[in-house]
Amino acid sequence: MSEGDGVRSVHRALDLLERFDDEHPTWSLAALTAASGLPKTTVLRLVTTLEQRGLVAAIGPGKYAIGPGFLRWSRLSSATMEIPPAVRAAMGKLSADTGETANLYIRVGRTRVCLAQAPGTLSVRHMVVVGSSMPLWGGAASKVLLTDPPVLDVDPSLIEELALEAPRQPGFAKKLRAAVTDAAARGFAVSHGERELGASGVAAPVRRTDGRVVAAIAIGGPTTRFSDDRLPPYITAVRRCAETILRTGWSGFSAS
Repeated sequence: MSEGDGVRSVHRALDLLERFDDEHPTWSLAALTAASGLPKTTVLRLVTTLEQRGLVAAIGPGKYAIGPGFLRWSRLSSATMEIPPAVRAAMGKLSADTGETANLYIRVGRTRVCLAQAPGTLSVRHMVVVGSSMPLWGGAASKVLLTDPPVLDVDPSLIEELALEAPRQPGFAKKLRAAVTDAAARGFAVSHGERELGASGVAAPVRRTDGRVVAAIAIGGPTTRFSDDRLPPYITAVRRCAETILRTGWSGFSAS
């Protein structure tokens, strides 16, 4: 096997692991094969290797879940990816100013992961579990994360690949690319019911001093509260929070 084949196998294995999320905590071998588009023999070989390393676990005939091998890495990640108090304070102010739940996301491959949260002050909230991952094809935070300059330069077909995963009509890739371009130009993004009906969000990029987008700060809540008259102050508050985080000197975890 050549070096290129080895790297490709690593990417394929990681792609399979990324398909395990809150909406799909388990997969059958047949469903994983269909979703990945890989030959069944390839998926079986990769899953067998991952199972041997404890990264996936068989929970029934032909059915798999994330394995115990990730527990050690989870502890290490929790210890090293601690959010600075100044960043949490900025998120808390954003939540207090808007009443909405504030979330901090980073990009991990073709997903976004919620790294930290400041719960909203209103009784009806839209909550995301910290540590959960969501697809990059939907949501204001996803569009913002895709504006990181090198992302589409390194993987020009990423938008098209994400569009194939989205439950959307043909032509969605063009709309998604336009939305990302718009978010880059305006410095924020707004979404309504893209990932979950009745939920809306506003997000802005968190940058480091060299301009790289290392995270997205977002607020989310019921669409009824993200009305035309409320959106401007929401956008202002989210962008102000992003600027505050930049001034803390936090450099994030995702951008190289």
